[in-house]
Amino acid sequence: MKKIIVPVDFSEYSEYAIETAAALAHKINAEILVLHMLELSDAVISSAHSAKETLFFLKLAEKRFKSFLDKKYLSGLHITPIVKHFKVFSEINETVKEHNADLIIMGSHGASGLQEMLIGSNTEKVVRHSDVPVLIVKHSPILMDFDNVVFACDFSEEAIKPYINAVNVLKKLNAKMHLVYVNRPYEGFSSSPEMEKRVAEFLKKAEGNLDKMNQVNYVNDYSIEKGILNFSNVIGADLIAIATHGRKGLAHFFEGSISEDIANHSTLPVMTFKI
Repeated sequence: MKKIIVPVDFSEYSEYAIETAAALAHKINAEILVLHMLELSDAVISSAHSAKETLFFLKLAEKRFKSFLDKKYLSGLHITPIVKHFKVFSEINETVKEHNADLIIMGSHGASGLQEMLIGSNTEKVVRHSDVPVLIVKHSPILMDFDNVVFACDFSEEAIKPYINAVNVLKKLNAKMHLVYVNRPYEGFSSSPEMEKRVAEFLKKAEGNLDKMNQVNYVNDYSIEKGILNFSNVIGADLIAIATHGRKGLAHFFEGSISEDIANHSTLPVMTFKI
């Protein structure tokens, strides 16, 4: 893990993200790419004065970068400011590819209810499109030692790839992974033998052995989200890791996304891994 991208809008939540990135970068000797998106409208881009206005916004961004990055905790780190003319958040993934980045860190205030359904947060949009893990933080980091990390999935075959990615990332962070299987009382209910069989088949394909069978925690709760959050509180987790389908548009709204619900409602940092 050599490059971390931090999209910023210079808000307090951006400061949470850059401080978190700094703590990780000091720990793993990574470069931080601080990305600001101008989000210029088509009217500005196509106008006769577009070059002059674009230059104005670029100069303004440079000025704000200078103040924003003047932090003691960034001392000694390799920081690269980047300004792009992005209008949609899917284009952040283009920067990931361009710079071969390994992780995106974003600050988020979360969302709920009608606002969440109709608008969503910028963080959600990044989660849906990113090909690399996204770490979402909502508070100023006090400790960035992710000692206990909850990884929740349904132990399906499609969850193998994000699980392997999570194992590799958490190894680099020297974190202990707590595997969680949430069983619901109604839809999706499984008996103990059924759960154990599903987990065994998953681990055989993902690990090639059953060494981690005894490390899987079976949790009963009324929803997957509640099960994950409650278990995380019980063990004193520092981070929740979860796979995401990266749903878009109406499919996202009709089917919902557990990973995005967790990212919205958890007070703990959340790291998503795309299926």
